[in-house]
This record gives sequence, structure tokens and C-alpha cells, in this order.
Amino acid sequence: MSHLSTTIHKSPSHKEYLLLSLPLIVSTITTPLLGLVDTAVVGHLFDPAYLGGTAIGTLIFNTIYWLFGFLRVSTSGFAAQARGSDDRQEGVAALIRPLMIALVIGLIFVALQIPILQASLLLMQPGPDIAHWAGVYFHIRIWGAPLTLLNYVLIGWLMGMSHIRQTLITQISMNVVNMLLAIWFTQGLGWGVAGVAAATLFAEALALAAGVYFVWRSPYMDRRSIRLKGMLAWSQLKPMFRANSDLLVRTICLLTMFNIFTARSTSFGPEVLAANSILLQIHYMMAYFFDGLANASSIYAGQARGARSGPLLRRSLTLSWIWTTVTAVLLTLIYLAGREQFVALFTDNRAVVDIALQYNAWLLLFPLTTGFGLVFYGVFTGTTMTAPVRNSMLLSVVLFIISCLVLIPMYGNHGLWACFILFGIGRSAFLLMYVPGLEKRMAAEG
Repeated sequence: MSHLSTTIHKSPSHKEYLLLSLPLIVSTITTPLLGLVDTAVVGHLFDPAYLGGTAIGTLIFNTIYWLFGFLRVSTSGFAAQARGSDDRQEGVAALIRPLMIALVIGLIFVALQIPILQASLLLMQPGPDIAHWAGVYFHIRIWGAPLTLLNYVLIGWLMGMSHIRQTLITQISMNVVNMLLAIWFTQGLGWGVAGVAAATLFAEALALAAGVYFVWRSPYMDRRSIRLKGMLAWSQLKPMFRANSDLLVRTICLLTMFNIFTARSTSFGPEVLAANSILLQIHYMMAYFFDGLANASSIYAGQARGARSGPLLRRSLTLSWIWTTVTAVLLTLIYLAGREQFVALFTDNRAVVDIALQYNAWLLLFPLTTGFGLVFYGVFTGTTMTAPVRNSMLLSVVLFIISCLVLIPMYGNHGLWACFILFGIGRSAFLLMYVPGLEKRMAAEG
């Protein structure tokens, strides 16, 4: 066994936890910016079909990449465990295994690009002009699928090894380059929709190059430890596939809930749909803060399992409890104080603003009810004990569907938002039920 050189902190302080969390929050917030930048730049072009085509293309890629986001999450967990166990060879294996899987999946997407686009357009049924520009955007960006999935793995590994600064540089530089190139390609060169797609493709390639550079320079990357034969034995791959399948189920549950929520919002008319969409965007902004905490908790919990350290796990749990509570209260108070200003950021339509404000009280409950589920998700993924994540999400989506059948006919859109909050309560309550079992399993392993 080859050993890592850096000593793991056995009992991280509140300051250390926050110094790890804050850059991860910034990193998380940058994740959806690629599609947002594309949409914003195209929105200033003349033909509205450009915007519609780009929006559909962005939705296709957001869905694909969201489904395979587990590549980053599980890689981070296994990398953190390798660092915690002081095992350099396993640290390298935690990178090589998912890299090969990401490459294969990305190439499959490239090979199947025509049926993927046709199925997506059949599902969304846009007009011919919008469908044309969606195709232009899609057929350029699809070549970035292998790059994006490889990036997920590289970023997950860097995070798991606590290379937070490098992670931040990689993601922010990608978004800055994307923005600058999108403006140049569309406004300067007049490439239109093709320009924003090409800009995103170049940005993804830059991120991959940066990620490879940072991984190559990492003190935990011992290139002499690369032995593909042993790393790709089924006994070594099985834990990764098990964790990834659990996390894929979790993502499918989330997509199911959001698709049902959007479909039911549509049934209430365009203005209610717009208002609900705005409130969902604000909910995502809140969730990014919890995701940053979840990533920090994931790193410490992963190190705890790798080091077989019960005290470090208990410290990770304590920090997660405290800072989830603090963050939930702060986000609730901030939104309570500025809720009208937050809603107004997304629209100038007074009618839509008024409708959103009618339902915004539900959003005040989101941090307090769902924050624990979001952060403790990081604890379980860091230890790669992911079955509780899968089970809690399956139970939550069942609760959501049953609630929709009962509450929406009775209370309309208020009932829909009540179902959304019940889903969040389920995410937290059902997952927290597994925490004692996690501690017992860790104690048994130690």
C-alpha cells in the first residue's frame, strides 16, 4: 500500500468547516450558469425562435447531465475515503474507474445523438422553426458530452481530495470563458445559435484541460499506482456501480417530482405557471447554499469512513446539524425580508409578481423542512452508504404523489405547494432515520 502525505484533521473546527463550505457553495452556484448564459445571450438576438431553440437544447442537456450527476458525487465520496485511509493507490483508482465509465457514456451519447434529439423533440413538440434551431444547438453541444461527464469525475475527485481552490478555478474559468466566447461568437462573428453552442463546447474543453492539469499536479496522484487490470476487477467496480445506481434512482425521483409539479402548474394557467417557475428558481438559489454544506459534510464523512474514525464522523454529523440549522434560519429570514425584491428579479409583470407573492409563504418553509435532507445527503454519499438516499427518495416521491391526489383537488395551487413541502419533509425525515444506523455501521467497521 502506498500512502498519502497529508494528515487528516480528526476534529475539524467550525471555521474549517465553513472555509471548506463557502468555496463549495460558490462552485455549486456556477454549475447551472452555462445554460443560463446561452439563453441570455441568444435572448438579445432578433428572432424569438433562436431563444426557443436554445432553451429546448439547454433543457435536453440539463436533463442528461442531471441524470449523470452521480458521477461527481460518488467520485467525491470514494476519493475522500481514499484520502482518509491514507491509501494512494486507491486514491488513483477512485479517479480512473469513473473516468472510464464517463468516457463510455459520453461516447454513447455522441453515437446516439440523432435518436436522442428526435425523441426529445417528439416529447416537447416545438414548432418547426424552434425545432430547427434546437437541432443546430444540440448537434454542436452533443460533442461536449464526453467532456462534461469527464469533468464531473475530475471535479468530484478534486473535491474529495479537498482541492477546493482548484475546483473553484476550474468551474469559474469555464463560465467566464463561455460568457466571453458566447458574446464574441454571436455579436462579433454573427454565428447566432451555433455561436453560443460552440462557446459552451470550447468552455467545456477548457474545463477538462484545467481539471486534468490540477489532477496531474495533485500530491495524491501517484502515476506509478495506475494498474488498470486490478482497478477494473468486478470486486473493485461493484461498490461504485452500487453507489451510482442508488444515486441514479434518487435523481429519477427528483425529476419525477419536478415534472409532476410543472405539469400541474401548467393546468392552472400561464400566469400561475410563470409564478411557480419563479418561486422554483428562488428555491434553487436556496438549495445551492445547502449543497455547499453537503459537499463539505461529504468530504469529512468520507475521510471519516476511510480512516475508520468514529470521532471524525460524529464531528461531521455535529457540524452538519449546527450549520444546516443556522443556514436554514438565515435563508428564511433573508427571504422573509426581501421576498418581493427577489420575485421582481425574475419578471416585470406585475400580475405574475402578485401571484407569486400569494404563494411565497410556502417557500419560507423550504429551508427549515428540506435543508437537513439536502445536507445529510452529503454525509451518506461521502461514506458511499447510498441505499438510505435511494430509499428515502422513493418514499418521498410516493408521499408527494399521494399528496397531489388528495390536496390539489381540494386546495389548487396551495395544495400543490403543500405537496412540494411534504416532499421536502420526507427527504429530511426519511433520511435522518438512517443516521443512527450509519453510526453503528461505522463503529462496527472501526
